[in-house]
Formats: sequence, C-alpha cells, structure tokens
Amino acid sequence: MKGSRQVLIGSASLILAPGVAYLDEEEAVFAGMLEGWRAQRVGGRNLRASGVRAGLSTVQRFKDATGVFPWNWTAALLDEWMEDLIAIRRLAPSTIRSYQNTVAQFCDFICSPHYDWVRECEARFGTHPVQICTEWNTPPHLQDYEGHPRRRPLTRPELQRLFDHADEQVELRLASGRKGTFIAYRDATLFKVSYAWGLRAGEAAGLDVTDFYRNPHAPEFGAFGMLLVRNGKASRGGAPKRRSVATLHQWAADAVRDYVENIWPLVRDESSNALWVSERGRRLRADDVARRFGEYRDELGMDRVLSPHALRHSYVTHLTEDGVDPLFIQRQVGHAYQATTAIYTAVSGDFANTMMRKAISGLLQGAGSERQRDEHSGL
Repeated sequence: MKGSRQVLIGSASLILAPGVAYLDEEEAVFAGMLEGWRAQRVGGRNLRASGVRAGLSTVQRFKDATGVFPWNWTAALLDEWMEDLIAIRRLAPSTIRSYQNTVAQFCDFICSPHYDWVRECEARFGTHPVQICTEWNTPPHLQDYEGHPRRRPLTRPELQRLFDHADEQVELRLASGRKGTFIAYRDATLFKVSYAWGLRAGEAAGLDVTDFYRNPHAPEFGAFGMLLVRNGKASRGGAPKRRSVATLHQWAADAVRDYVENIWPLVRDESSNALWVSERGRRLRADDVARRFGEYRDELGMDRVLSPHALRHSYVTHLTEDGVDPLFIQRQVGHAYQATTAIYTAVSGDFANTMMRKAISGLLQGAGSERQRDEHSGL
C-alpha cells in the first residue's frame, strides 16, 4: 500500500503489545529485544540457530554482570566488563573480541530505526539505547597473535623433514611389500596438499577429486591449477564459506596428479568422489587428519604443540617471507580481514632482519637525498 512502512522481522511492534503496561516492564522489554534479535537473525538473516543462541547468551551475560538494561548501557559499563573478563576470568583475546562484536551487533539492532526499539524505549522509559562499542574500546580486529603462544608454523627444515619422512614410509612399504602402502601414500599427499593450498584440517578432509580444475592463467599446472574449497570456516552463525585457491607449486600439482591417477582409482568408493578415504573406503574426517599428523610428528620427535593447522600457518608465513602480496595471501586462505592473516605469520629471524635492513637502507637513502637537496639549496 502506498505510504505504508514495512514491518521487519524482529520489530518491537511484532513482539510487544502496543500500549500495554507489563507487570515487570523492564524485563519484558529486554526479553522482547532478545526475542526480536533472535527472530531477525534466524528468520531475516538465516543464521545458524547455534550461533544465534551463543550471541543471545553473551548479551544476557553482559546484562546480568552489569545489572543494567540496554537503554541505560554506556561505554564505561562495557569497559568494566572487559576488565573483569581479562583480569579475573583471564579469557583469551579472541574470546574477548567475540564478546565485543556480539554486543556491538546487538546494539546495532536495537538502535536501528527499522526495528523501532528506540521509539519503544523512549515511550516507556524516557530514554533509548545507544551503540556502546566504538573504535576506542573495541579494536576492529586484533593485530597480535591470539592463539596459544606456543602454536606456530613449521620451519622450512621441519616441513621438509615431515615430507621426506612421509615419502620414506611409502618407499619402505613398497620395497618390503608390507601392508599400508596406500595409507602411507595418502598421508604423504594429504600433508603436501594441506600445506601447498593453505588448508584447515576440515577443509582438506572434505576435498573431492572434482574440486581441482584448470586455471587458464596458469596452464602449466594442467587440471590442478585451481582448488575449490567448499567447506571453508563459517562466520559465527553462518554457512560454510567457499573459495577458490590458486595453485602456486609445481611439485604439489605433480604430487596430486600422481595420487589421483595411480592410487585413488584403486581405493575409491564408487559412490563417492572423496579424495581421502580410509582402508574401508570411508571419507576422512578432520580428527583423522589430526591423528595421522600427530603420529608422524611424534615419530620425528617434533614439538607436540604442532598440529595440522601448523601447515596452514606455514603456508602463510612462507609466502610472506617470499614476498608475496599480503592481499593475495589473504584471499588464498579465505580471511575477511588482513589482520587475521597477520596473526598466522611468524617470519623467521633472517627474514625479519632482511626486512629491517631494507627499511633502514631506505630511510638512510631518503635522508641522504634530503641532505643533498638542502646542500644544493644553500640551507
């Protein structure tokens, strides 16, 4: 109808009865806000129910911790809560940031004029909610590494040791006729693929043979020039993300080609295109990848904190050391923020020193040029 305004899912008018005074009005309005946000996220944005429940729980915890309803929230209250979470509960920075993002999203919802919660609060309480999360008290994406302080990439020598050891297991079984040749061949190729395309364990486990395809801009890799990752890490409450990853290493493309042409047809389940399967033909899971990686790691006596995710860390770190453009690396690994890619990077001391010398040389060269200009100008 001309001149009418669409009432959106989650709007105050759909949750609260207009003009009705509730027995415990503050609790009723707050419960209505939570229900409206839940409905807007599930019905309007089609987010996962589990992620929505986690968000609602965070907002409820903030309200319970402060004892203040959203229309009276302030940035100072958020700061006090953050201090408690950091100093008393000692939560990880990534968890803190998640809580901040959730509160910010809830504030965006109740402050939006499209859902009428501002108008509802003004009519009932004579005040209204505001956004309490700002650039001053919530970093948009933390720059420092947020994971376990000992979690790290493999060094290049460590990576080579892992690959060499995996290849040796294949050769030993082939030479002796021992069982397990297929498993050893699969593991060796799986580790190389995880590193060479910067994959998480779940992404690697979920690959199909048909996920590889040609890249017209890199014909030298043949049918393995690109990799479609169909089950990338989802945002909170969202569906798995898809991305295409460009092949960068000829040795990796050759390893996959060899496996797909010579090994996979012998063990595949005819009803599935799963790239990695068990001896019984079942698709591998992320925990299978972690278990197999752990066995090889322990056989080599490597640091026990190393996990399959260290291969992804190594991919980012080594490309950074090789001077690859950061934005390209970000797209390859599927990060929404470049700062997320930065937390994966732990470049070697030699690389850091080289970059330092380049920076110093550039500054000295610039200072020298400026001095020469001053001399020519008679200053």
